[in-house]
Amino acid sequence: MYQVNQKGFYGNYGGAYIPEMLYPNVEELRINYLRIINEDNFKAEFNDLLKNYVGRPSPLYHAKNLSELYKTTIFLKREDLNHTGAHKINNTLGQIILAKRLGKKRIIAETGAGQHGVATATVCALMGLECIVYMGEIDIKRQAPNVSKMKLLGAKVIPATSGSKTLKDATNEAIRDWINKPIDTYYIIGSVVGPHPYPDMVARFQSVISGEIKKQLLEKTGNENPNYVLACVGGGSNAAGAFYHFLDNKDVKLIAVEAAGKGIDSGYSAATSVLGKLGIIHGSKTLLMQTDDGQIIEPYSISAGLDYPGVGPIHAHLFETGRATFESATDDEALEAALLLSKKEGIIPALESSHALAHLKKMKTKPNEIVVVCLSGRGDKDMEAYTNAFNL
Repeated sequence: MYQVNQKGFYGNYGGAYIPEMLYPNVEELRINYLRIINEDNFKAEFNDLLKNYVGRPSPLYHAKNLSELYKTTIFLKREDLNHTGAHKINNTLGQIILAKRLGKKRIIAETGAGQHGVATATVCALMGLECIVYMGEIDIKRQAPNVSKMKLLGAKVIPATSGSKTLKDATNEAIRDWINKPIDTYYIIGSVVGPHPYPDMVARFQSVISGEIKKQLLEKTGNENPNYVLACVGGGSNAAGAFYHFLDNKDVKLIAVEAAGKGIDSGYSAATSVLGKLGIIHGSKTLLMQTDDGQIIEPYSISAGLDYPGVGPIHAHLFETGRATFESATDDEALEAALLLSKKEGIIPALESSHALAHLKKMKTKPNEIVVVCLSGRGDKDMEAYTNAFNL
């Protein structure tokens, strides 16, 4: 019910709305991706790299101090401990192996917070492929450490100087590149967005997160199913991965936390589920923040990874059907949650993950209930924001 259908739709959302020039590329991917990723030798290579290169399984950590504070049982899925510092590496590894099997020599990617860019540059270095990363001019300034990492890894970082100069515009530039050089180029999309089959493919590669959660919870509690799974959502790849193996179990409540920015009604927000309506962005029909005449409303968040004007079609479907509850956290709430986790557990989270953590304060949980929060990334890249916010 919650998986993509053969036409690439999750209910009313999804599909492939693409320029004719890209049709051969996307069709090549659609025809081949399931066959390739289900081959035994693909699985063996992917799983070996997840274990020995990424460092999986990532720990499921019982946050005892946080649990005591909120009078419930809280586990953190530590994607921040992956190689490159976030969940993004799970997907880029899967896609780079796929790209090589399709004979592609040149890799392009878009990035907002820089984590996907770093992960893409990392796997391109590993596989010896050319790497071009598009990044909004504003994001290049606010995520400078990740830009340096990408360059050190051999990637070329190209600024997007149009529009809001953030993630949306970087994606536009990457698509333009792909149209101009379609034959040898593979586009590694970093979230569950874009034309089919990307949302499904990215969700499958990220589903390792919820697969591990189930095994680890069973070991720790005797029950593989938590009461709640929380994850932040911009495009929504960490949430798709954290939710994936629980989608058909209605006893597990799924909570997606978007960026409310300076407040949902402030004009500076990225809470797509509240502010969005049906539209098409980057090749997919989904919920989109737009004006009455269809112009995209520029999103805003203190977190560079959450200021996307749309949401992945899987999340639009989960929102419409009520399978997942969509909440939001403001910049200030996310900052407060980051400070709390740092001081209570000695873990500095990414600003993206801090939005999910912020929702813990608003939940009405019972002492015997189990809450799993996907800690999608670590806070190294956000130290400048934390330094400014807390006068460090």
